[in-house]
Amino acid sequence: MSAAQNRVIVAVDGGGTGCRAAVGTLAAGILAQATGKSANVATGYEAALTNMTDAVADALATAGLNGTPLDQITAHVGVAGANSQAAVDRVAAALPYGQTSATADRETTVIGALGEADGYVLALGTGPIIACQQQGTIRHVAGWGFKLSDQAAGAWLGRRLLEEVLLAHDTMRPHSPLSRAMLDQHGGLHGVIAFGADAVPGDYAKLALDIVPAAEAGDAIAVGLMQEGVRFLQSGLDALGFAEGDTLSLAGGLGPKYESWLAPTYTHALTPPLGTALQGAFEMACKAVRVTA
Repeated sequence: MSAAQNRVIVAVDGGGTGCRAAVGTLAAGILAQATGKSANVATGYEAALTNMTDAVADALATAGLNGTPLDQITAHVGVAGANSQAAVDRVAAALPYGQTSATADRETTVIGALGEADGYVLALGTGPIIACQQQGTIRHVAGWGFKLSDQAAGAWLGRRLLEEVLLAHDTMRPHSPLSRAMLDQHGGLHGVIAFGADAVPGDYAKLALDIVPAAEAGDAIAVGLMQEGVRFLQSGLDALGFAEGDTLSLAGGLGPKYESWLAPTYTHALTPPLGTALQGAFEMACKAVRVTA
């Protein structure tokens, strides 16, 4: 067996709420995985690097490979918040592995979901990915960061919910069971305001866990938020050239929750994702080993 077949491979899926790492080899595939804290390089660069390398160290230890010299490891990381070539280059250069490449998390998500096939992906977690792959080329829209973008995803839903809570408190909107529950959960108006003063995207995203079931139960505010989100997602697919009959995969913790809200035009060829963003990152690292073998 060649040395390339046994070279240790590391993959990281860095998200706003948490990161995941996998280690393995070409010969054996993924041998172990580990989870870690937030790895959004736009909202906490140094912390993201620490959290990713800690997760990798845990995965290496689980696989029994923690004695591997770091300069003998090939790695690929897909990270949230890396929205420019300069950003991904900075991440790759900062990590301690011998051969390291990096992309935004959208590339690893699309490759994980579609492999080499053409199709469209809606992947929603803390942030959104609206993307397509056509003849090996990946295009995307939106997802430019929580401060200016990220509509329809978990952090955006959570913030919009608290906006509606404040409007309802001021009698500018009718209250709903969900808005009243949010006030109670935060200890009233001032608790909501205090939460918003310090919250990061991952904190807001946790509130989306309450929005989806409330919408399914008919809560007016929750329904309105899901409808607002799905309109944005559909407009993103349209901007990428989606046509009825094109393959669409829903990924991430929140992506499949939008299935029942999408218009039938978008769901005629709904296809389960082949794998996860972590598997996509592992495949990109494997490709780098094959190229240099």
